[in-house]
Amino acid sequence: MEGSDTWIERGGERLQLLAEHALWWPARRALLVADAHFGKAASFRRLGVPVPQGTTGRNLDRLTSLIARHGAQRLLVLGDFLHSAHAHGAPDTLAALSAWRAAHADLEIVLVRGNHDDRAGDPPAALGIEVVDEPLRLGGLALCHHPRALPGAYVLAGHLHPCISVGRGFERLRLPCFHVGPEVGVLPAFGAFTGMHPVRPARGDEVYAVAGELVRRV
Repeated sequence: MEGSDTWIERGGERLQLLAEHALWWPARRALLVADAHFGKAASFRRLGVPVPQGTTGRNLDRLTSLIARHGAQRLLVLGDFLHSAHAHGAPDTLAALSAWRAAHADLEIVLVRGNHDDRAGDPPAALGIEVVDEPLRLGGLALCHHPRALPGAYVLAGHLHPCISVGRGFERLRLPCFHVGPEVGVLPAFGAFTGMHPVRPARGDEVYAVAGELVRRV
């Protein structure tokens, strides 16, 4: 790994890559996250698969910390807020989301629909989340779920849960990463209970790995 600069400029906008798998857009006082997949663990347990509990609470705690640290006024979600329709019937998940939303009632939240949102359905109206289809064009950026280039804007997206392998031989690690291409940038999955997909950087791409509390270009 090299360097310590976690700021990038794309679409004429200055953006900070955060170790919490989020992106800070100071000009808009906005935090961007992708692929939270709230309710995924509950959906798996409903199917009889033994998976960890408490992932929703941990994800919300991270959001709370980020909002407080940056003074965020907006949360922009790049798709896959809820994992599946089962999340609507998961009382613990909905109670946690409702309590968190009540504690951040002044926060503007916009969800750009992703493929899981299409299947799960929009979040409950009581959560006060504006839901839009991709792309959401703001300034020089186009906010999407699916990473594909669009004319006239730099695309920020999710969907792929990107990661990169670092190290050699038996000492290799897979680390979540920001995959920043010339026309499209992909955020790592925000959700704690999600898989990862290795990236294959092309010429002109930049990859920033997340290792604990650090974000470094590799």
